[in-house]
Amino acid sequence: MMRLTSFSLLFIASVCTAADESTVSFERDVRPLLKAACFHCHGEGGMQESGLDVRLARLMQTGGDSGPAIVPGDSENSLLFQRVRDGEMPPEASHRLTEAQIATIGRWIDAGAPTLRPEPEAIDGFLITEEERSHWSFQPIEQPSLPRVEHADQLRTPIDAFLLAKLEAQGFTFAEDAPSASLLRRVMFDLVGLPPTPEQVERFIGDESAEAYEHLIDELLASPHYGERWGRHWLDIAGYADSEGYNLTDAQRPHAWRYRDYVIRAFNDDKPFDRFVLEQLAGDELITSPFDNLSDEDAELLTATGFLRMAPDGTGGSVDDANVARNDVVAETVKIVTSSLMGLTVGCAQCHDHRYDPIPQADYYRLRAVFDPALDWTNWKAPNQRLVSLYTDADRAKAAEIEAEAKKIDAERTEKQNVFIAATFEKELAKLPEEIQPTARAAHDTPEKERTDEQIALLKEHPSLNITSGSLYLYDQKAADELKALADKAQAIRDTKPEERFVRALTETPGQVPVSHLFARGDHEQPKQELEPAGLSIVSTNVPVPEVPMDDEVLPTTGRRTAFAKRITDPNHPLLARVIVNRIWLHHFGRGLVSTPADFGTLGTPPTHPELLDWLASEFIDSGWSVKHIHRLILTSTAYRQALHADGTLLEADPDNLLYGRANLRRLDAESLRDAVLIVSGKLNDKSYGPAVTVIADRVGRWVLGIENLSAGRPGDVLPLHGEDLRRSVYVEVRRTRPLAVLDTFDWPRMAPNCDVRRTSTVAPQSLMLMNSDFVLDYAGQFARRVEAEAGSDPEARINRAWQLAFCRSPDQSEQASARTFLETQTATFQEVLTPPKENAQPTEPTAEQRALETLCQMLLSSNEFLYID
Repeated sequence: MMRLTSFSLLFIASVCTAADESTVSFERDVRPLLKAACFHCHGEGGMQESGLDVRLARLMQTGGDSGPAIVPGDSENSLLFQRVRDGEMPPEASHRLTEAQIATIGRWIDAGAPTLRPEPEAIDGFLITEEERSHWSFQPIEQPSLPRVEHADQLRTPIDAFLLAKLEAQGFTFAEDAPSASLLRRVMFDLVGLPPTPEQVERFIGDESAEAYEHLIDELLASPHYGERWGRHWLDIAGYADSEGYNLTDAQRPHAWRYRDYVIRAFNDDKPFDRFVLEQLAGDELITSPFDNLSDEDAELLTATGFLRMAPDGTGGSVDDANVARNDVVAETVKIVTSSLMGLTVGCAQCHDHRYDPIPQADYYRLRAVFDPALDWTNWKAPNQRLVSLYTDADRAKAAEIEAEAKKIDAERTEKQNVFIAATFEKELAKLPEEIQPTARAAHDTPEKERTDEQIALLKEHPSLNITSGSLYLYDQKAADELKALADKAQAIRDTKPEERFVRALTETPGQVPVSHLFARGDHEQPKQELEPAGLSIVSTNVPVPEVPMDDEVLPTTGRRTAFAKRITDPNHPLLARVIVNRIWLHHFGRGLVSTPADFGTLGTPPTHPELLDWLASEFIDSGWSVKHIHRLILTSTAYRQALHADGTLLEADPDNLLYGRANLRRLDAESLRDAVLIVSGKLNDKSYGPAVTVIADRVGRWVLGIENLSAGRPGDVLPLHGEDLRRSVYVEVRRTRPLAVLDTFDWPRMAPNCDVRRTSTVAPQSLMLMNSDFVLDYAGQFARRVEAEAGSDPEARINRAWQLAFCRSPDQSEQASARTFLETQTATFQEVLTPPKENAQPTEPTAEQRALETLCQMLLSSNEFLYID
């Protein structure tokens, strides 16, 4: 249930309260306050405590059991005003109104309790007002004309016109362009998440052609690292995780990585975003090959539905209440879908009508009904039951062929084994007295169940006669190596079988369609009326978009998810295109045009440049939903290329840079920081795709990369990963209860159930990690070894190379001098404390000079210039 905070109420007041008494009205100023604080007890869902309904002004004049709630023109004698003023209502402290909000209600009553229009005779269901319908994000997307500007010479793309017009209205213009090296570093981190090499810096600065920057952008967009960077952004909002979460068991998801790889490939291929959405919501309804013989293309479509399997899911293990756990999976899936694709907090309508947005509880369950056939809580499938094998007929035929070959070796082994056992038996039999040998042989040859008591006793008395395949090695070591070699040979042949791969997917069972209900107060044990699948009413009211049918007769499944995907990707739909271009903008500028990217509703912030947002959304659709097209428009704009600094007047007038009159200083995110350290040290393994690099606990309880190695339940030595630990951070296992320490310290997102926007913190553990962690110390050492190898022994050359690798520039004279002094001082210090190697002995530890260089390299990796993008 959504809890109302004082801040939320204050925000409602700030956007709804009129500036003066003459314009105060019920619909615009008072109703939003009552909806948030009072409707749930006085009107919503037929609930009318004390017989009072506050959803209409005239209903409050009629009143309830205690008489009229308001007396138009007299707030002091109005019961409603008295109760809220005295803190008696709402009864929950968290729902109480602020003084400003109470004053608004008082002014409205004193003004005669006016309404903007005649109220309906009756409320049939959920009432959506004109004010709610007119909210900016529910309006049709229309491409606005470009505004005129005075400084037309500053325009590079249409984006600039919208931003410059607002700047000029305040008496400002764009800042100058950023230096080439700074711009290169900025755009590389933005597009591929990696810093440029010194060679790339030199090449870019030396390219004086007019198209140099545009060629750079094309080169980066074509890089396989682009998908790794931008796929990670999508994985945040999709709630990607390699473990189930839900409880501390946090079981691993060994096949989830295939969805991660699908996302990376989709961004690299610039898959049209409407198709990207369709495949993730309903890829299983698009395939044409049978599930037991999927084509590569259909396997990819099935993999895409992993999007709907990212929510925490504890149903594969022990939970307190299985039905609660099942419904939690459905609820969290709906949250992920609606926050990522619609930019709304639809989940707040699970237990009651949405307190702020025009989303009734019935709409929530109509939307949930879209997914009910695949996520049927009454006929549930645990995670392992939802796995789909990718084995094909060709795989099975190949496996059968290999198995037949292995069985030949098995038969040869069995034949030899029988010979060895028989020979060994004869040897052991010969050791017995001659007179009992015939009896012993007969006992041995008799099937075990048919032996007499005397035969059983005889064999028990002479256990050496009981030779089996398991005990043969005790008698004949040579025979047992030979047999093992044949077994190993058979196994080696079997190991060549095609690997059986699995996809974590969402599918429907044809013909199995549950009835969907509204749950009273969100409780699955209190089902109310039946509901059919549908999208949000507010969208259908405002724009013509396709509806969601109960069942698609063309498909073997219901087709509900396919229809829903086509609905939200319809060009008339007001949300998806706006939401996605806002997210693209966010990742280039550090803040979206709408700063609440997952809340385009009443509580979210309105866009700073609404016309620009709509122009981008329209351009996105017209381009065929090309994400890379939007990149090019943004990255080639003057706005993006600006330097970090602007004149003092602008800084004072616009400290938060809402006018975009300069670049924003941004800290590297967790993955970019780790990857940058790896690449600067020369150790990055740029292998793409494949299973996640696992996270384990080391001996002191830190989460590190490694292979699980438990001894009596406790962590043993960290086993080597043979370079896998040097891969990019997007391939690191996302284990909900095991965040990799170096990433977690720098605000790696926790998926609960997803991450709508990353929050950047500045806290002491970050400095401590940079000073003391094994990760930074180890790679500072690798960085120093690289500098030595590439710059030789000359201190000045070493300092130059270190600066170029870390900062994409050479040091100035002051920095060069300070660094040389530092190296000399540190070398002297280490010489005092380090034990010199014995004469003629090969040194095993770094020298004092090397230690000093390592310390300098650590300082560079810990500096603001390395950690931030300007």
